[in-house]
Amino acid sequence: MIELTFSTEEITGSRFAVSPLWEVVAARMQLTRPCPDPVYRPWIEEVAPRVRAEEKAWPLFAELVRPGARMVPALVCPVPSLAMPDLPLELAAVRAQPAEFVRASLDLVPDARGPQVERLVSAPEDGLRQLADEVQAYWEVALAPYWPRVLSLLEGEVLYRARRLAEGGVGHAFADLDPRIRWRDVTLRVPSKLVDGPRDLDGRGLVLTPSVFVHPGVWHILSPMAPPTVRYPARGVGTLWERRTTTVSDALTGVLGRTRALLLWEVDTPASNGDLARRTGRSKASVSEALTALRRAGLVSAHRTGRYVLYARTSVGEALVAGARPDPE
Repeated sequence: MIELTFSTEEITGSRFAVSPLWEVVAARMQLTRPCPDPVYRPWIEEVAPRVRAEEKAWPLFAELVRPGARMVPALVCPVPSLAMPDLPLELAAVRAQPAEFVRASLDLVPDARGPQVERLVSAPEDGLRQLADEVQAYWEVALAPYWPRVLSLLEGEVLYRARRLAEGGVGHAFADLDPRIRWRDVTLRVPSKLVDGPRDLDGRGLVLTPSVFVHPGVWHILSPMAPPTVRYPARGVGTLWERRTTTVSDALTGVLGRTRALLLWEVDTPASNGDLARRTGRSKASVSEALTALRRAGLVSAHRTGRYVLYARTSVGEALVAGARPDPE
């Protein structure tokens, strides 16, 4: 158990931050676990075959984030400098890391060695560009189609913490981070299998990163080379992959038909064909046909993210849904 005791300065300097890059790393760890948590089963069933088919596309990333790893080199996932960075910004930070930091972070994780890593050590600038490109490729296969839902949950977690902070101060905001994380007398106690006892924050404060794919664990960074960081499971992860029960008004169904009305109702946030098929229980062919009709009618728009297309309501679609509230039960 790590004990982090905060000064007033360190409390003031602490913050919450979402990290798309960390979600890629954590997703990789979930997919390579021998017994992944059941909470991720629907996502794994969809993603695992695609990842296996393209596994050779990220050899360096695979060496740095090994199956069953208890530590990941800090160079793979720098602590975000902003509260809500996007993946391109975080990958730019990966590419910009100095050679001495790359070598020092690898020295702390001796298991993360292989031919790809050795090439990274000998040519850090080229290796970091390769790593950023591989993470981007992994993102497109494993996360891009699901990111709107994941981001919505993470943003909701940060807003929840901000409300808790406003209502009752730091203790109130930290009190229910995770059942294993405890706050008492300005000391945060964080579970760890690698570190035990008091650790100094060195006046830097703490970065707390809610995560979808870290469940059920808690990860931390306590190193002079990076800001102190705790990555903990965001609230609601257990419901993220559940099929939702959607009540669509009879009026909207009467105009569009059941499947089209249901899909228009579902794309309140951008979603892919596969995600919509899973959530509604329709076949991908049926969903594709309905989305094409909705797009031609100007009710949804399509946006390409990497190799996937995400669908969202247009202003016309929003107006149609807003005028057709669900009938009372």
